Amino acid sequence: MKYRYSLLIIFLVILADQWSKIYVKTHFYYGEEVLVVGNWFRLHFIENNGMAFGMKFSQGDMGKLLLTSFRLIAVGFGFYMLKQLVKKQYSRGAIICGSLILAGAMGNLIDSMFYGLIFTESSFHIARFVPWGQGYGRLLHGQVVDMLYFPMLEFKLPDGLPFLGGKTISFFDPVFNIADAAISTGVITLLVFQKKMIHAKDQIEKGAEQGPVETPSQNV
Repeated sequence: MKYRYSLLIIFLVILADQWSKIYVKTHFYYGEEVLVVGNWFRLHFIENNGMAFGMKFSQGDMGKLLLTSFRLIAVGFGFYMLKQLVKKQYSRGAIICGSLILAGAMGNLIDSMFYGLIFTESSFHIARFVPWGQGYGRLLHGQVVDMLYFPMLEFKLPDGLPFLGGKTISFFDPVFNIADAAISTGVITLLVFQKKMIHAKDQIEKGAEQGPVETPSQNV
């Protein structure tokens, strides 16, 4: 698979991710929710300072700065690794998964780096674009926009159950974005199909040259 095709995948994922984030941020109040398909697929606008699916890295400005800096380093290293996968002619599936993971990391990095500089804060007022540097935050301190919400299953636990009795459980509860989905798709696919995907062309050719391994026959 050629490197330019992996770059095309990255570009398309980032385009879809950023379009959805900018649309929601400039059309939704913070916390606003719209039903898309029944009750199980909703657009629910929230923002977070943390990692994928709203998980937290650390509290405060220093934690946010460290996380964004780590993302920036990871994206730079990701491009190097992707280039190596293409150069060594790894399987198409491995390169596509690597492209999805890198695109997702870049999508959330854009939020973290620049959104604080170009948007007003989302609260009771819908956010709007502002001149560079007049937004709600500083460089590397933007909040990541999430909006995809799939509470497909919701049920209440029996009242008599110890500790958890009476609580309502929903699945799938986290709110996420297209970048998170791209990262998860790439990682899960690699984990499930790693034996088929993670191999270079020279490893395949070497195995083919060696031929099948013969097992010594046993005399009965």
